[in-house]
Amino acid sequence: MNIDMIRAAAERLKGHARRTPLLSSPFIDELAGRRVMVKAECLQHTGSFKYRGGRSAVSALDDATRAKGVLAFSSGNHAQGVALAAQQYSVPAVIIMPADAPKMKIDNTRALGAEVVLYDRAGGESREAVGEKIQSERDLTLIKPYDEPQVIAGQGTTGLEIAEQARKAGVTEADVLVCCGGGGLTSGIAMALEAEAPGLRARPVEPEGFDDVTRSLASGHIETNNAQSGNICDAILTPSPGQITFPIMQRLCGPGLVITEEEALQAMAIAWQRLKVVAEPGGAAALAAALFRKDHIEGDAVIVTISGGNVDSDVFLAALSL
Repeated sequence: MNIDMIRAAAERLKGHARRTPLLSSPFIDELAGRRVMVKAECLQHTGSFKYRGGRSAVSALDDATRAKGVLAFSSGNHAQGVALAAQQYSVPAVIIMPADAPKMKIDNTRALGAEVVLYDRAGGESREAVGEKIQSERDLTLIKPYDEPQVIAGQGTTGLEIAEQARKAGVTEADVLVCCGGGGLTSGIAMALEAEAPGLRARPVEPEGFDDVTRSLASGHIETNNAQSGNICDAILTPSPGQITFPIMQRLCGPGLVITEEEALQAMAIAWQRLKVVAEPGGAAALAAALFRKDHIEGDAVIVTISGGNVDSDVFLAALSL
């Protein structure tokens, strides 16, 4: 991984990925005790930043390889990103999804033309085993959700935009809080900031019980979560940081932050009330950290990602009713 790959991905994404805004609210600033700028990737195609990585990876394949089709496994956002990219290139896509993923994400992935194969995550079924069988039978190219260079490169384009937008807003020093699962977005943003805005520092944010990246950064080696599911922040539940992403985060990121499910729901409500955007629980984690972990953040300003907005209506209503 290097910055040149992120810049090349940005060129391939021109005219395809949306340049999402950096939003603000005086009310949120007051709650957080500092200036808060929100990178609204929930407004990206398919409702999350994952389209960037999906499009980057599919577009980087040679024509013959891409024509055979692609394979991905995801709880929903990477699924939709890869499915849309495959649809745009008119190539087959098979997406392996946990049966307990939000119904909206499963339905949306199918609506984009992908073949969805469900597996029993809660029961311990291995998505990798399911994927290997399909891949060998159909000769598809696997696009991993985070531990894949071209996916990281696509996610890193978010960081290029943050660097430019923050500079125009007069912010040159701040923590950039990133909703973090396996670390694709976090490591990509960190690399982009290193090159374009060295005064901005990426920090991962995770839900309690699934804080593998935070613990890994603290211990200096890759830590694994005991559970695979069981948290409302489904979009950022992963077993451990990636073999590619962890060294990048270890070199470039500040300490991780951990939030509760209730704090994620409260952040969702605040994002809707004050920014008029819909955030899913995992996508609201970074905003929750800015609001409820403010004593662990330094400086007069903080930048946060809302990484996705694909939430089932019952969960969203629960957030608004708190």
